Amino acid sequence: MNITFKELREIKHRLPTGSVARIADELQIEEQTVRNFFGAKKFENGKITGWHLQPGPDGGVMSIRDTTILDAAKRILASQGNQRNSAEQN
Repeated sequence: MNITFKELREIKHRLPTGSVARIADELQIEEQTVRNFFGAKKFENGKITGWHLQPGPDGGVMSIRDTTILDAAKRILASQGNQRNSAEQN
């Protein structure tokens, strides 16, 4: 999957507080590995994640081999949107 670095960071910034820990717990991985996926570079505490950055506009294009962390983040955002829609209807 390809996504710009800017798009990836926007997804991370839209996540509610505690989402990094939630994703890490769900996937049984280190929290730092989740942070590294979203662009952090502290590999001593977390693993290197499966993406490659090609320089370009919007921070470059990320070629992501394993979208498991991204999929978990999107599920959180989708459920957050569903909760917001339910609250607005009440």
